[in-house]
Amino acid sequence: MTQLLQALVNGTSLAAVYGLIGLGFVIIYKSTQVFNFAQPALLLLGAYWVVYFTTVVKWPFWLALILAAALSALTGVVVERVALRPMVGKPVFAVAIMTIGLNILITIFALDLLGIDARPMGAPWSIDFFAFDLFGGRLVVTHRQIAALVAAVVLVGLLLTFFRFSRFGLAMRAAAFDQEVTLTQGVSVTAVFAASWAIASVLAMVGGVFIGSTPPGLDRSASIVALKALPVVVIGGLDSIAGTLVGALIVGLAEALTFTYQPEHAAFLGGNFAQVVPYLVMFLVLLVKPYGLFGTKEIERV
Repeated sequence: MTQLLQALVNGTSLAAVYGLIGLGFVIIYKSTQVFNFAQPALLLLGAYWVVYFTTVVKWPFWLALILAAALSALTGVVVERVALRPMVGKPVFAVAIMTIGLNILITIFALDLLGIDARPMGAPWSIDFFAFDLFGGRLVVTHRQIAALVAAVVLVGLLLTFFRFSRFGLAMRAAAFDQEVTLTQGVSVTAVFAASWAIASVLAMVGGVFIGSTPPGLDRSASIVALKALPVVVIGGLDSIAGTLVGALIVGLAEALTFTYQPEHAAFLGGNFAQVVPYLVMFLVLLVKPYGLFGTKEIERV
């Protein structure tokens, strides 16, 4: 029983991180109808700034986090203005290829800054944990897992409040439904595009902080871990924030349960099979729900 509870705790904390990264995909897609394949690179670069400010400049972690968020938002705006703005009106496929190129370019730049060795994040939760003796076993909950859950709840709450009650948030929601009608109401759609990239970059950075704060620290594998947010978004639906949260929970729990029980009960599947599970779950969901669990169905008349 304790083993099951430990898997559920681990899966829920994974879901929090995947959900934050996945929300960046959804916000950009809802606003621009472009799937941003550069999100893993933005995660790696944003997390690097936290490492730099905490370990090189020796600033307090929370100050480093604020500055990294500002730089991440600026990076998102610059990327949208310089690379994506000239692509307005081009085929969606061409824009998607552009984001793949951006992912490669930003990743190379971030890895050059990061180096070949893992870099400590300097996060205040470090490797501390709480331990509980339950059902004849020991349940361990790390401070990092608690921080990830709190961050996910707070940021999702702030985003929902922003979209529901602020004027610019309402403008972003309107642009997601119909850009032409939004333009006629005097809303700057270009500003909406820039803001969506800024928000997505900050969310990626926060996700990168939790990935990089796992011992031994931030390394080049962080961008690979970020790719697991792709199944999360596809499972939930490309344009659904609620679906992304549900998809993150499904993927996080599936991966954690597989990691816990597969080596003992299905060893023939080999090591690290849990890394494949998010994509397997995505495949199974798409067989039944091609637009994801909460995605909007597209109907075309010919």
